[in-house]
Amino acid sequence: MSRLRKCWTWIAGCALMVAAMPSLALAAKKSADVVIVADTRKLDGILYWWAEMYNESHFFFAILTMIIIPVVGVIFGWLADLVMSHIGIDLKHRDLAEK
Repeated sequence: MSRLRKCWTWIAGCALMVAAMPSLALAAKKSADVVIVADTRKLDGILYWWAEMYNESHFFFAILTMIIIPVVGVIFGWLADLVMSHIGIDLKHRDLAEK
């Protein structure tokens, strides 16, 4: 048997063992369902809304997060550009950097 075939057999065996381990560890017991929730007892305002969004639907929470992160990045970039232009850093013209 070639080395590559032995390597692939070893990888497949390891993957099968990893997949079979949870059922072997449980033996005869039934597995308990894991529930992941955010604690909202001490939250208020937008943090409470955000935690409730996470608790109600992980899918909508993920979609909203994927929309908000780039929007906030664009806003921060625009604010950084505004601040740098006010303090005299000109990033739009590269005449001095190229000479």
